Parts: sequence; structure tokens; C-alpha cells
Amino acid sequence: SLLLPCCRAKEIKTKLGTLLQKPDSTIDFIIPYPEKPEKPPKAQKPSPEEALQWRDSLEKLLQNPYGLASFRSFLRSEFSEENAEFWVACEDYKKTKSPVKMAEKAKKIYEEFIQTEAPKEVNIDHFTKAVTMKNLVEPSPTSFDMAQKRIFALMEKDSLPRFVRSEFYHELI
Repeated sequence: SLLLPCCRAKEIKTKLGTLLQKPDSTIDFIIPYPEKPEKPPKAQKPSPEEALQWRDSLEKLLQNPYGLASFRSFLRSEFSEENAEFWVACEDYKKTKSPVKMAEKAKKIYEEFIQTEAPKEVNIDHFTKAVTMKNLVEPSPTSFDMAQKRIFALMEKDSLPRFVRSEFYHELI
């Protein structure tokens, strides 16, 4: 009932395939988000009080550069860094104004995180993947919203509690 009719799904897949096949030599040179994040200088280390707030707010954690770097280091240690990388890529994507750059970034995010067998494929359900693919036929700032919300919820429910118990976090408080 919520799934796309068969012919509509094929039409979307064809359009998306065409979009993703367009050769664009500049895409290889555009890096919309840092590939290898580094911890910010010690001077930016949060106060223990600030770090304590992260236990109850993944949003506050992700918005703090030091917190994000610590969380990503933790996720890397658990082999699930792609979730935070995807979230960061989506945040960068939503700030993109140029339709051309938006299409380029959408293609890169799709190829890196969404498509089956992607190098950093995130764990989203079939319906969310289908909606995301449909949204990419005409990329807009909200194209990845559903997938980003699913990954945020996964990190909030699963990764954040483990992070709060980890040495990465205890060093901050």
C-alpha cells in the first residue's frame, strides 16, 4: 500500500540511473565534507558540564566539533563510522544553494552511502531507500531527510548509550 506501483518504481529507477550515469569530471574533485576528521585542538575541549549534556542529547553532541570528532573516533572503533559520516554529509548537503552542486553532492552521497554495496552503506530499510531514490530524481534540500532521520534515530538509540559508557566519553567528563 505504501510502496510505489511497479511501473512508477521502474520510471524512477530509470531516471535515477540516467542521473547517476551522467559523466561529470568535476565530481571527483569535489569533497563536500572531511574524509579524515581530526580532533579539534585541546583548547576547544568542552567543559565536563557541557560533555555531560551529551548523554541526553545526540543533537548537542553532533553540533559540537570536539564531541563529533570524539563520537566519530568511537564509531570508528566499532566499525560503524559511516552513520556519523552520512549524517555530516547530509548536513553539508542541506546547506548547498547551487542546484548543480546539490546534484553533484546528492550523487556522491547516494554512491557512497545509499546504493546497495556502497563503500559505506548505511543500514536503512527498503522503504526509506525507495523514498530516498524517488527524492533524488529531482534533488532538493530535503532529499535525504528520511534516511538522515533513520540514521540519527539508530545512533541515538544504539550508539549514543555505548559511547556514554566508553573511555572516549569518560575522558571528557
